[in-house]
This record gives sequence, structure tokens and C-alpha cells, in this order.
Amino acid sequence: MSMTALKAYLGERLLYDEPLSKYTAARLGGAADFLCVVKDSVDDLIEIVTLAWAADLPVHIMGGGANVLVSDQGVRGLVVINHVSEIRTGDWHDGRTVSATSGVSLTVLANKCQTMGYSGFEWAISVPGTIGGAIVNNAGAHGADMAQSIADVVVLEREKGVQLYTVNDLAYGYRTSMLKAREHGSFLVLLTTLILPPDDPKVIKARMETFRNHRKETQPSGASLGSIFKNPEGDYAGRLIESAGLKGYKIGNAMVSPIHANFFINDGGQATATDYFALIKHVQDSVEVQTGIRLEPEIQFVGIW
Repeated sequence: MSMTALKAYLGERLLYDEPLSKYTAARLGGAADFLCVVKDSVDDLIEIVTLAWAADLPVHIMGGGANVLVSDQGVRGLVVINHVSEIRTGDWHDGRTVSATSGVSLTVLANKCQTMGYSGFEWAISVPGTIGGAIVNNAGAHGADMAQSIADVVVLEREKGVQLYTVNDLAYGYRTSMLKAREHGSFLVLLTTLILPPDDPKVIKARMETFRNHRKETQPSGASLGSIFKNPEGDYAGRLIESAGLKGYKIGNAMVSPIHANFFINDGGQATATDYFALIKHVQDSVEVQTGIRLEPEIQFVGIW
């Protein structure tokens, strides 16, 4: 099938050669062949992705554009910017209290839970990104992660259609899941239900403020890719990078942050994705030479490298 049906469905919403720097947290990256922003509904998401698959078009889903490094050469196929943001609360079966679509911002959900008196999601305050990416990557902070709260997840798969997975089905580990191991572009997270116990909103807010202040004190501000590397077992990537003498090291205008070595900053605002990619490889090689540990990226590389 050609792209005729997809073009007809999207109309003016389908953008051509659209710069992805507009849609990534780090403000980096080349253009997508095709791009659409989806805000209306999960059904709209399903229809768009299904039509793209039917046309054999490569599909890449992005939410807030955090934790991704998009190539300066851009991305082939269709990029779908998922901004479908719906949150519901209730008292459902087996302790489920919150449901959220995959385009919901982590910070927005954290604030909503605090207002409603649901605890367990405080860690997500000020964490960039959306629920969809957090589910795939088992995002977390301050000793908590998605796996601790998820009851189940609804996923659209290219070969099987809509599927329901429990938290056990997702085989969560540190910053990984069954979904992360799958072929990129072969599935789309639609929504999740969470088990979040009640607590005093004031107590929840106090915990959130503690986490927010810690983040401000220990991480660089401004546009960021987030944590570049996963922490190796029993150690911290930032400590290893700092011990290798790499704080402040630059390639082009990409710099290892002087504040936290596992964050790279865009010094002067002129860095390219190529600068970042080269710096990531240099840090990996340097740390491995000095420690024997090969740091594993936490971020995702998108596009042509």
C-alpha cells in the first residue's frame, strides 16, 4: 500500500522535512522525512501508526524528546510526536488508582497525583519525558521507578494489534524492559494503569520539593539529553567519568558538565548531534581504558549514524 491513505487521513497535519530540533529536549537533530503531532486521542494515534505500517513506512514515536540523540542527518520515515495527554483517577480493580495515556508528561502526572493525594510518583517531578518512554525504559529516580507502580500497559503491535501486558509480562530491570528489547518502530505504547496508594497531599508535596531541590543542586540546568549512561552495577557513571578526569572535557561545543559528569551540556548553544556522539564515544573509550568498564548509554540514538 502507498502513502495515499496516510496523506489523506492527516491532510495538513503531515509535515515534510520537518526539523526535529524543535521537538527534542536537547534542541538537536536533523529533519524527519515526514512528521505529525498527535494531540486528540489514542484512537487517532492508532489510526496514524496503522496506516504508516500498512504503507511500509518506518515509524518513530517521540513524546517530550528527552533521552534521545537525533542524528544531524535526520530520520527516515514518519516521526509521530505523541502529545495525547489524558489522566483519569478512580478506585478500580486490584488497587488500580490512576490511568494515563502515553503522551502524558511525567511532571504533569506527578503534580496531578500530588493534588489528588496519590503517592509513589513523587520521583518523577522535574524529570523530562513522557509516560510512554518511561514505560519502555523503566525510568526512575531517587530509588523508585516505573516498575514499582505499573499494574498493566496497553500496547499496539504491528503484528498482533492491541495487547495488554501486566507488569510481570514487561520483565523490568534497571532502565530496561521487554519492550525496549523489541525492534524499534514495531510497537506503540498507548496507556497504562498505575497502583498508587493514598497519602496526605501536603506530605507528598514536601517529598516532591525535596526531590526538586536535589535535582537543581546536582544537575545542570537548560536543554539536556538527561543522564547519558546507565549506572554500572555497584557504581555510578558520573563518578567513573569524573575519576577519568573528564569533567569539563569538550568535543566541538558538547561538554561533559562540570556539575555532574553524567550530563553533557551544549556549551554556547552551538553543539551538534555529531559533537555529542563523538563525546559519548570518547568518554566510553576513556573510562574503559582506565577502569575496564564499558559504560552503556541510557539515551537512545535516533536516525542515521
